[in-house]
Amino acid sequence: MAKKQTDSAWETLLDLEEQAAGPLHNRLRRALRSAIVNGRIAPGSALPPSRTLAVDLACSRWVVTEAYAQLAAEGYLEARSGSATRVRHGVAAAATRPTPPKPPRVPPRFDFAPGLPDLRAFPRKRWSDAIREAGLQVPFTDLSYLAPAGHPRLRRTLAGYLNRSRGTATSAEDVTICGGTTDGLARIARGLRERGFTHLAVEDPGWTWTREAIADAGLLPVPIGVDRDGLRVDLLRAQPEIRAAIVAPAHQFPTGVVLAPARRAELIRWAHDVDGIVLEEDKDADYRYDRRPVAAIQGMAPSLTALLGSVSKTLSPALRIGWFVTPPRWTPAVAAANPLAVPPPVLDQLAFAHFLDSGGYDRHLRAGRRRYRARRDALLGELARRLPQARVSGAAAGLHLLLHLDGVQATRVVAAAARAGVRVDAVAGYASDAETGDSTVILGYGNLADSTIPEAVARLADAIEAAARQAGGPGTPPQEGLQLPEAD
Repeated sequence: MAKKQTDSAWETLLDLEEQAAGPLHNRLRRALRSAIVNGRIAPGSALPPSRTLAVDLACSRWVVTEAYAQLAAEGYLEARSGSATRVRHGVAAAATRPTPPKPPRVPPRFDFAPGLPDLRAFPRKRWSDAIREAGLQVPFTDLSYLAPAGHPRLRRTLAGYLNRSRGTATSAEDVTICGGTTDGLARIARGLRERGFTHLAVEDPGWTWTREAIADAGLLPVPIGVDRDGLRVDLLRAQPEIRAAIVAPAHQFPTGVVLAPARRAELIRWAHDVDGIVLEEDKDADYRYDRRPVAAIQGMAPSLTALLGSVSKTLSPALRIGWFVTPPRWTPAVAAANPLAVPPPVLDQLAFAHFLDSGGYDRHLRAGRRRYRARRDALLGELARRLPQARVSGAAAGLHLLLHLDGVQATRVVAAAARAGVRVDAVAGYASDAETGDSTVILGYGNLADSTIPEAVARLADAIEAAARQAGGPGTPPQEGLQLPEAD
């Protein structure tokens, strides 16, 4: 059927050759009935006029009208004078007896999930304007297939932005636009594998997606402990098979520690000594509240560092816009290892470039810092009021903090909170050793509505009390919260 209309069946594929032998009108009748019974033609859908369908099927009009008449007599169709022939309501449901759909998963009422920005504050109007501007100005040549590295305009704009705001030292030639930080990490990991790398060190505890992306690219993720100064480079040197490491120096997840200046220099020396590379994950660097901005490591050692970033924590993960900056000697290798890589849609790339060039992105970040700082302060105030004995850490930057509890297992708190409609995560779920941070929970506040904070914390406090009673009550010996080893 060649034509498509709203609430019509004009696009339904009818393969008359699959039907049993017999007159053409019977084969058409069986094909239509099968499509109705299987639900491919929905109840109430309008069938094409007999003349139109006859032309599409290269048959006489009589074949179509006879098939329609037989199906109407069988109760599958209904025809009204002056109106289209339609599938009778209730026929498909009665014939197929579909399995009742599973009820949708009910989201938690209060969601402390880490890693999300305030999705309510997404700049809908400014982003729509940027998309419109991109659509009006894009040359028709840019609507063809572009290079996997991304649109040249966005690459140039991002290089300038990163050099200005993050202290990087790069050019457009070494900037690649990708579908997010995970996509960028996977691409770089495949490039490392093609160059003979077999292991890639990851911070422990850390994001599970990091380990999964590395393993999926064919490398072995190796957990390396984090102390109060950040990744322990001495543990890297103890494993000579490791020549690459991914770190989040500006705000490590989930501990919130900042890679100390001495540790940064030590990490760069390690990469130089092993002829390796440092992958710098930079998503949390835009939000800091109680300390000065921390420049990217890439600017200190551009020949030894690859920088990864995205808009997932600043605009929305749904945009799927990310980037990575590679050392010049690594750029061709990473590109060659990913010949089928596909960048984000060109209009989205150009919209983001316009957002950057117009200053809209900077204004959005400044407003976000004020919003998140106020929200963090409100959350800290409620925690101090409801849970005065608990200790908080990692709150100076980013979109989450850690809540350390005494005498309560974090996994029990997670379960009790879920029953109360509150989602929290346990640090243990992000560590290679389940005992790590066993009494520490993560509270992400980026996407938490300000008005819900008092009730969310109240319910969390009740869940902690319930978990403590389940574990044995006040007599339970206190457990330590997440303890980071002292720096060497």
